[in-house]
Amino acid sequence: MTRLIIHCDLDCFYAAVEIRDNPQYRGKPVIIGADPKKGKGRGVVSTCSYEAREFGLCSGMPISQAYQRCPHGIYLRPTGEKYRKVSKQVMQILKKYSDNFQQAGTDEAYLDLTEICSDFEAVKEIAEIIQDNIYKNLGVTISIGCAPTKSLAKIASDFNKPNGITVFTPNNFKEKLKDLDITKIPGIGKKSKTYLNKKGIKKIGDILKIPLFNFINLFGKNGEWIWKVVNGLDNRKVKEFHEGRKSISAERTFFADTDDFQEVLSKLEDINNKIHKSVTKKNITYKTITLKIRFEGYLTYNRSITLLYHIQDKNIVMDEILKLYGEFSDINKKIRLVGIKLSNLELNIKSRQTNLLSYASVSLT
Repeated sequence: MTRLIIHCDLDCFYAAVEIRDNPQYRGKPVIIGADPKKGKGRGVVSTCSYEAREFGLCSGMPISQAYQRCPHGIYLRPTGEKYRKVSKQVMQILKKYSDNFQQAGTDEAYLDLTEICSDFEAVKEIAEIIQDNIYKNLGVTISIGCAPTKSLAKIASDFNKPNGITVFTPNNFKEKLKDLDITKIPGIGKKSKTYLNKKGIKKIGDILKIPLFNFINLFGKNGEWIWKVVNGLDNRKVKEFHEGRKSISAERTFFADTDDFQEVLSKLEDINNKIHKSVTKKNITYKTITLKIRFEGYLTYNRSITLLYHIQDKNIVMDEILKLYGEFSDINKKIRLVGIKLSNLELNIKSRQTNLLSYASVSLT
């Protein structure tokens, strides 16, 4: 039986909320992120309106570069509590349409409508109702992709932004995919794109032409996953938590590059405390701890350690982070940014913390 899945993705979410609350911003380039300080600011763009994107701005771009491209834009600092409130309201609306619900971030979620709808026409009708409901009640728009798999639904939701609905059926999805750049496949970034391009894979249609066996020979196990995604063979279920949130992380950029250990330590402790407020509230445990460190010149490293058991202990995390930090003691550069990520998440059914020896590392990457 063909599954009927939708992926709902709020359009330029943070910027959309600010525009809703400040109608004078409508139609103007709105950028949410760090203070640009007239081109001398540090940090990055969190998100931006579609008008800002016309100037080449995008999420993750250094705020100084964004200002150079769009000095007349409206630059706003994020107001996280407001965005979390709107996100929660959106998710409450979405949950009403299916018990098979999975939140996949602040601004996106999946719904499995297989048991509710008979075909994709019915799915599209529900998608239209959802869009109307969210806009009338919350004043923000949402794009929705409908497809037989989660991966295809996610690709479809990005097909016709903003406020669009795109339907991929078993009969039409390959035709709709074939001319798309391979970066439209979830998980394909710049490095993967470069590697695939060297092998002559530039469009999704290039993958569709190659038999699975040959593709695995070219690209190994990861190649098998990519091939299955674009051929509609992603069998992952829509379910809450386990597949939704893969990690919890936070990072901070220093006002000025620093080599002051106490300043770095203080920032890491602040990040660690913030993350643990979230994991404690949501009763989440984790096994993998990652330190992200960016030096002057944007030289960025990630170092991770995976423990034997799932834990929820900020003191252990801090100990491991400092060990990872010690690996960079011979790098004579100032630090621009630090971050912490916790992954390999599970709901904490019973605490298994006993003593520090239980958490001896089994791998270090």
